[in-house]
Amino acid sequence: MRGFTPLRISLAVATAAAVMGTGVAFADGSSDTARPAETTRPAAPGRAAAPATTDVTGATELVQGLIVGYKSRAEEAGSNTAVAKDARAKADKAGEPASFERRLGTGAALVDLPEADEAQDAQKVAAAFLADPDVAYVVPDRRVYATAVDPAEYSYQWDLYESTAGMNVPSAWKGATGKGVTVAVLDTGITRHTELNSKVLPGYDFISNTWTANDGGGRDDDPSDAGDWLKKGECGKDKYGNPVPSGDRNSSWHGTHVAGTIAAAANGSGVVGVAHEASILPVRVLGRCGGSTSDIIDAITWASGGTVSGVPANKNRAAVINMSLGGEFACDQAYNAALKGAADRGTTVVVSAGNDNADAASYSPAGCANVVTVAASDREGNRAVYSNYGKAVDVTAPGGETGVRAADGIWSTLNKGTKSPGDASYASYQGTSMAAPHIAGLAALLKQKDPSLTPARIEQTIKDNTRALPGTCSGGCGAGLSDADKTLTAVTGG
Repeated sequence: MRGFTPLRISLAVATAAAVMGTGVAFADGSSDTARPAETTRPAAPGRAAAPATTDVTGATELVQGLIVGYKSRAEEAGSNTAVAKDARAKADKAGEPASFERRLGTGAALVDLPEADEAQDAQKVAAAFLADPDVAYVVPDRRVYATAVDPAEYSYQWDLYESTAGMNVPSAWKGATGKGVTVAVLDTGITRHTELNSKVLPGYDFISNTWTANDGGGRDDDPSDAGDWLKKGECGKDKYGNPVPSGDRNSSWHGTHVAGTIAAAANGSGVVGVAHEASILPVRVLGRCGGSTSDIIDAITWASGGTVSGVPANKNRAAVINMSLGGEFACDQAYNAALKGAADRGTTVVVSAGNDNADAASYSPAGCANVVTVAASDREGNRAVYSNYGKAVDVTAPGGETGVRAADGIWSTLNKGTKSPGDASYASYQGTSMAAPHIAGLAALLKQKDPSLTPARIEQTIKDNTRALPGTCSGGCGAGLSDADKTLTAVTGG
């Protein structure tokens, strides 16, 4: 199995007991603060953990591979044979093993570093590539995580309709319900649920690491959530030297919760999604200990209608992508290329701001261009205590806060299984992972009402039609609290 690089991308969900902030989001309830980034690479089965590696920009990263972008004039830009040859040459120059693994959907090359067990090992190979005038950029293949929170029993959706801090969604349904719009959910995959089964389109599992996938294989056409349960310490250690996770964790079923907020069916039972007649395209990118940026880059490309080598064409291009995940690192050229490609193909990408009560600009994809970055508010309309903030935030939406009352979280679809999937259920989570799908659903309503709207216009319309947070926000919450009815009215003229 190819070892993975624990560079943190997190699902932006915070639950009553477990806020998976900087990195992984576990919905099992162990901590109400975001977990700090790791400083050691978690060991893959049969392989010892390696120390942290510093990437070419000076940021501390855990590197098992490099994403190499070649300039368009280079032979390697279009030839896999040339890339493989170049990787061997760079390995010889650096004195460290390196090999071409695959071409990403953006055209960049993923280079494997199978024996990069010391900080200087990856640096040597990166330096060899950077010295080549045909190379545009070299960035580490990072690991990202879900930022989720624990379940809590409560049976109504204040986030949709309460006058204080709800998003005024029911009134917006007079104008649109999401019918005919496809929303891709890049997450842990999806489980069967009566509220979602009729909404799900054929998706894809982009997790290339078998251990991370936890389903017996790598990439395939089955985006089912096999579970992201963990044993204590399986994801390495945090910067304080504490094991991650600090105790055994059950599966979070994070993707199922996010999908429900976006598009759970209005069938008279359970919950209802913001865009309850939209279709869901499940794209699995997160498993045990999160997921890698290289897999997420390919997933963004594929979901938005681009081509990814070795993956069948997506017959249901997404008009909207939701990414309730993130990592504590500045947005790099590899990520930016994928997100720009999605925008150029007409896909609106909505992302969570992160759950570390920190500046969202220092996180990715929250700090990237061509995304709508969403902070989380509580039931009183304050910025949630865990939510990231700052100039990178575009808008705020209900994310819940279960520290005082479980009923103040976001209620959505889930699963009863502790490790493997079990029966369908419902649960309350908190987090920016819960806030982002509210905006993804709103983007779907806008796209149904006016299919000509571009991603930039959708973002601006949402921002132009917010209302002031009824509570407080320190650090910056973007344009304000999203108002679905006001936003749809701006497009429909009332």
